[in-house]
Amino acid sequence: MIDPAALPALHASHGGIWLREADRTAAVAKGTAIARTAETPTLLLNAPLTGQRLGYPDLNGLDLLELWAFIHPARFLVPTPKGLAEALNLPRPASEADIPELLQAATGALLATLESPAWIEREGGWTAAQALHRLRWPWAPLVAGRIATPKEAERWLFSKLPEWEENPPRPAPRSVSLQSDAVVARLAQLTGAGAEARPGQQAYAAAAAEVFRPKAHRDQPNMLLAEAGTGIGKTLGYLAPASLWAGEAQGTVWISTYTKALQRQLDRESLRLFPDPAVAAKRVVVRKGRENYLCLLNLEDALQGGFSGRAAILAQLVARWAAFTKDGDMIGGDLPGWLPTLFRRNGSTALTDRRGECIYAGCPHYRKCFVERSARASADADIVIANHALVMINAARGRETGQAPQRIVFDEGHHLFDAADSTFSVALSGQEAIELRRWVMGPEGNSRGRRRGLAARLSDLASYDEQGGEAIRAAAEAARALPADEWLKRIVAGEPFGPVEELLAAVRGTVYARAADTGEADAGYGLETELAEPDGALVEAAQEAARALDSLLRPLTHLGKRMEAVIEEAPDWLDGAARARVEGAIASLGWRRDLVTAWLALLARIGGPADADFVDWLAVERIEGREFDIGIHRHWLDPTRPLAQTVLKPAQGVLITSATLKGGGDWDNAASRSGASHLPRGAEQFEASSPFDYPERSEVLIVTDIKRGDIAALSGAYARLIEAAGGGTLGLFTAIRRLRAVHARIADRLARAGLPLYAQHVDPIDTGTLIDIFRDDPRASLLGTDALRDGVDVPGHSLRLVVMEGVPWSKPTVLHAARKLAGGGSAYDDRLIRARMAQAFGRLIRRAEDRGSFVILSSAMPSRLLSAFPPGTPIRRLTLDEAIISVSGQSRAGHGSHAALGHQGVESGT
Repeated sequence: MIDPAALPALHASHGGIWLREADRTAAVAKGTAIARTAETPTLLLNAPLTGQRLGYPDLNGLDLLELWAFIHPARFLVPTPKGLAEALNLPRPASEADIPELLQAATGALLATLESPAWIEREGGWTAAQALHRLRWPWAPLVAGRIATPKEAERWLFSKLPEWEENPPRPAPRSVSLQSDAVVARLAQLTGAGAEARPGQQAYAAAAAEVFRPKAHRDQPNMLLAEAGTGIGKTLGYLAPASLWAGEAQGTVWISTYTKALQRQLDRESLRLFPDPAVAAKRVVVRKGRENYLCLLNLEDALQGGFSGRAAILAQLVARWAAFTKDGDMIGGDLPGWLPTLFRRNGSTALTDRRGECIYAGCPHYRKCFVERSARASADADIVIANHALVMINAARGRETGQAPQRIVFDEGHHLFDAADSTFSVALSGQEAIELRRWVMGPEGNSRGRRRGLAARLSDLASYDEQGGEAIRAAAEAARALPADEWLKRIVAGEPFGPVEELLAAVRGTVYARAADTGEADAGYGLETELAEPDGALVEAAQEAARALDSLLRPLTHLGKRMEAVIEEAPDWLDGAARARVEGAIASLGWRRDLVTAWLALLARIGGPADADFVDWLAVERIEGREFDIGIHRHWLDPTRPLAQTVLKPAQGVLITSATLKGGGDWDNAASRSGASHLPRGAEQFEASSPFDYPERSEVLIVTDIKRGDIAALSGAYARLIEAAGGGTLGLFTAIRRLRAVHARIADRLARAGLPLYAQHVDPIDTGTLIDIFRDDPRASLLGTDALRDGVDVPGHSLRLVVMEGVPWSKPTVLHAARKLAGGGSAYDDRLIRARMAQAFGRLIRRAEDRGSFVILSSAMPSRLLSAFPPGTPIRRLTLDEAIISVSGQSRAGHGSHAALGHQGVESGT
């Protein structure tokens, strides 16, 4: 059996490359490292990242992350040498040169686990190892021989997953009013014995309790807008009345977030409510869109030959995870976020239902489906943790009868406007249209996979109901007018086929013609132009496309009526499973009808009068000059109007809360961006300032001597600031191009100083894992774009400096220009900028003992925007040299205070 210590081990970073073999570690050149890994199986940690460091993206080897995913599926790991060492109780490497030896030791420890009787994830391991051996997984020869052959055949994954149970509908919640002393007592229970009394948190909880009173007016929920500064403890502040009401009224409270990070935090906090994990799993349910969950039918297809090569290995590792996962959530759940990135783009997205092709009860795994389990569990849960988009979709078109959210807490409420903007928008694009064609027609040509068209999914209906069968055939024939495979190639070549492709070609021609006048056509990024004054070719193409879509809508509408009639007639073959499948098909069909109807309304506007409620534009989507989509877009000028109509008015009680809810403005701004202004009686308001001592523990530094557009100067500033802080820096950019340019210039320099640098859009690592790595290493720094501006919770010394490349001005899009015009011109822009800066500043101080600096590299920072920062925060304009001295002082002070506290200063209820 191969001795792990005899395997060569390689570590590569921006600071150098080290290869260990024959009990000796040496620094080597890139060419030597690449040649050695090509000759001999070599131990690596994160092969795609190592390959990027070597400039050889196709690097392969014995990746310890793959071995971890096999041995410990669904178990958290920070995918760094430090994280691996801590997870295995091994000594942390003192320097990068010691990392190859750590990889050998870690390999030995992991392989020894396979032979240990204490290996708790043993079930299914032997069978998976045999399958991986057949797929030539590099680890298979080392793994298979160490797993004892089971005495009895191991159960197949699909036979051992538990089945969900159908429960009777839950009665309507009782009408109760919460007593203030009971709310305070529940809050005290959640914060824990001995926790410091926090008047702000108690006042917040009392105010939040009011939204759970019985509703008094039609179209008017009990609604509260609550701005609670960082440190108030708003999470437990609203969980106290929410959980109390759920218990007394026997109802469900939906808690909605914008980021997955807060969803995970809320899931952890649920153990305060229900210390027994088994009880917590029933009483608190995390809900996400079905595209987040593993589709068992897709996985079965992948395991039985639908995938090949590296994708097939990924499917086996995902199957290992599926046997131990808490809820089957592949995006932000307990599947390691780094696992799919190890396989680049080989198959992970095909394991979820991203096309809405679910066949519901027609699926052989329907009774074990993670999506269905989550949906049913949420019906009986006290607390459902979801995201803004899912809450809106569930309210608008929820398939589950009677599960429209009635009592809702929108945390991260400053994102409600953006979530509504996305949810209630419409896009008639090539990608959207071809997905509809595939949903109707199924596979065409030589396409593989389990995709099924309407005819295959509803074959029993077609054979039973003649009119239904005819409608299916008519829909399939009409769908041929939609874009087919390689539609974009034909359009670029000037050879569109069919009325919708003709429309997209006309859109593309209009966009390029008008972009040429602005000088943007050669920039390589997406292009757009307002849908105004369309020429005759575009109007004619829109009319032809509308006729084709109308020809599709009619049979889809008729098919829906026929399915409803079959449900009413209840023929003999319509057993429980068939009924559920038909009902699911009715809902899915309804969504597609709504989509086509929206497209027709959009096309009717071309050549006709503009609708003042909407903003319409034409776009060609590009990445670095490469086109990937063409389309017509429609957004509500004010997306909170459909939000209020669809979500708020039918609800009983709504709490919208955030640390920056007013968004750089006043309460009128909060009301207008939350939908409260569209309610008959508006909303109540509550405000509690942060208890943190911002004047003492933070500073805002505006650097005045960095010339705009000077990448060399910008890069030098980032490098010197990160060095002054000793790492622990979050760098925020408004453009990916500048982020990449800065990273390329400074990563090697910082690595030589022992300061690791990671970056979105550069490192082949998902954003969640990048944040985990950043949080775990106080000397690491992270560069990112808007996605990191909020939702990043990194308390303590790991984040002590935030650097923004400049003022986060809004991109001058057609949509932004229309809203700016309607919202008061420059005042509208100022509110957005102040909100973004407040959100970014909020990353800096997350606990009372934190301290740090917030640096803006812009001499053009307007004074009118400085109100974004907490009152009393020191704000100075100074040179880069002066800023570096200040940052260095703050970092030393912060390190001393955290060292004195031993990193144990986390407050209860944050």
